[in-house]
Amino acid sequence: MTDWFKHWFGGEEYHELYSHRDDEDARRAVALIRSVVTWGSGDRILDLACGPGRHAAELTRWGGQVVGFDLSRAMLRRARERTTAGLVRGDMRALPFRNGSFALAVNLFTSFGYFLDDEEHRRVVQQVVAALSPGGHFVLDYLNAEHVRRTLKVTERTEGRDVLVTRRIDTANRFVIKEIELRDEGRRFQERVRLYSADELAALFTDAGLRVAVRFGDYDGAPAGPNAPRMILVGART
Repeated sequence: MTDWFKHWFGGEEYHELYSHRDDEDARRAVALIRSVVTWGSGDRILDLACGPGRHAAELTRWGGQVVGFDLSRAMLRRARERTTAGLVRGDMRALPFRNGSFALAVNLFTSFGYFLDDEEHRRVVQQVVAALSPGGHFVLDYLNAEHVRRTLKVTERTEGRDVLVTRRIDTANRFVIKEIELRDEGRRFQERVRLYSADELAALFTDAGLRVAVRFGDYDGAPAGPNAPRMILVGART
């Protein structure tokens, strides 16, 4: 299923499976960003793949003119209930914003790496950079591929309903694939995310005209490294 994200993020099942991702996670992530990037009340901020609006709401609390962008109508409906940020529907591969529109762009909670063709990922980063004003920043919060490969939990059952989650890495060692089976309903969904190494992500940044200013390994600001759960890159437009 090439466009798996269109099906999975459009339903209620996603929110049930990820209900543990709460506002505290968003608060920590945005506080970390604020520790290295400053913005004023007049600055525009792009929350790329904003989902249900957790981070957009927190970014708005810190000031600035936040725009949440997402492909899923269901996600944007939820975001509208929790944030006053402007909301725009669209595909991240074709951003509808003018060049130099934003002082800051963020892409949080591994909302990247969804496509089979790496050229599409490069295109996303290039378009984000084009949408940044001179001196603007892009923050990418991604899974740590090295950590995922070493700690992959192959099977998992969720509480409350008959859901079986299985995980695997494809034979080319490029994607981590999660299958979510609603056994009582006979339905199945898939997540597929590119296993970019830290250096590969940094290369996406530099090739698009970003200088990697800092790397973090979690939302509390721990150093990046093989044992860190996250790979958080802060890039500055050169």
